[in-house]
Amino acid sequence: MWMRGGTSKGGYFLADDLPADVAARDAILQRVMGSPDPRQIDGMGGADPLTSKVAVVSRSAREGVDVDYLFLQVAVDRAGVSDGQNCGNILAGVAPFAIERGLVAAHDGQTRVAIYMANTGQTAIATVETPGGVPTYAGAASIDGVPGTAAAVALEFVGTAGSTCGALLPTGNAVDVIEGVEVTMIDNGMPVVVLRAADMGITGAETREALDADDAVKARLEAIRLACGPLMNLGDVSGQTVPKMTMVSAPRHGGVIATRTFIPHRCHASIGVLGAVSVATACLLPGTPAASLAAVPEGAEKTMPIEHPIGETTIIARMDGGDVGSAAILRTARKLMDGVVFA
Repeated sequence: MWMRGGTSKGGYFLADDLPADVAARDAILQRVMGSPDPRQIDGMGGADPLTSKVAVVSRSAREGVDVDYLFLQVAVDRAGVSDGQNCGNILAGVAPFAIERGLVAAHDGQTRVAIYMANTGQTAIATVETPGGVPTYAGAASIDGVPGTAAAVALEFVGTAGSTCGALLPTGNAVDVIEGVEVTMIDNGMPVVVLRAADMGITGAETREALDADDAVKARLEAIRLACGPLMNLGDVSGQTVPKMTMVSAPRHGGVIATRTFIPHRCHASIGVLGAVSVATACLLPGTPAASLAAVPEGAEKTMPIEHPIGETTIIARMDGGDVGSAAILRTARKLMDGVVFA
C-alpha cells in the first residue's frame, strides 16, 4: 500500500510479504523505489528522501503492543537502505495500514493503536478516526506541507529519551563546542545536533533551495556532524542518516523557534516529527543555543510550534518536574494506492 504519512510518502508492507533475509529485502526495496538514480525514474520513489521511505509492519507479540513497525530509508541517488532512525511522519500511516490489513480490530469512532518502533525499541500510541470500525482519511485537520485537509492522527511518544544514543544528552552536556561552534547533541526520539544558524553564517530564514545550493554551509555542517557522531555513541556516521543537523534562529511567525534541518545532506522541506520533539526539548534546556533564541510558553503543558521552511510543526510537551515527560503531535495520513508493485 502506498500512503502519505504526515509530510512524507512511501510504501507500507506486511513483514511477511518481504524476504526475511535483509540483503534480499533491501535489494527488492531499492528496485521498487528505482534507486540508485537521482530521478528514481524506474521505480515508485519521488526523487526526494521524503518520498523514498518504507514501513514494514507486523502483528506484535509484545504485551500491550498491537503492531511492530520498522522504518527503512531508501537512498535516492546511491545504493543503500538504512534502519538507523525512526520516522514519525511515516508512523502516522502505520495504524490505518494495520487496520486495513486486518492486523488490528477497529472500534466505532476512534481506535488507539500501540506501535512498537523497532528501530529504537520505543512505543508510540496512535489514535485514528474509524467511524463504523473503518479507517477514514477524510477530515478537517490540516498540517503545513500538505495541501487540503484530512482525518487527524494523534501520536503520543513516551520514554523516547536516549532511544538511539543511550541518553537524552549523550555527552552529558547541554552544550559542547565542536569545530568552534556551540552545539547541543540531543536524542529525544531522533539524534539531532542543534546549533545557531548565525554561527553558520546564515540568518535561518533561507529557503530550502538556497541552503541546498550553499556548498560552504553544507561542508561545515558535515564536518560538525562527523565530529559529533562518535560523541553521540553513533560511531562513524559518514554513511548514516543520523544525526540530523538543525540550525535554529529566533521565531518569525509566532512559534517557539525557527529551524532549518539537514537530513543529513539535503535541507528538509519541513522537519521530521521526532526531530521536532528533540529540538523542542533542546529549547527547554537552560543555556543551550536553542534556549537562547526560543520563546517558550509557561505551564506544565507547553504548546510549542516549531517553525520550518513551509510552516510549523506543533509539539505538545508535557512536563514532569523539569523534564519532558511525554510529547504529542497531530499528523494526518492518506491511502494513495493499494495493489501490486513490481521489483
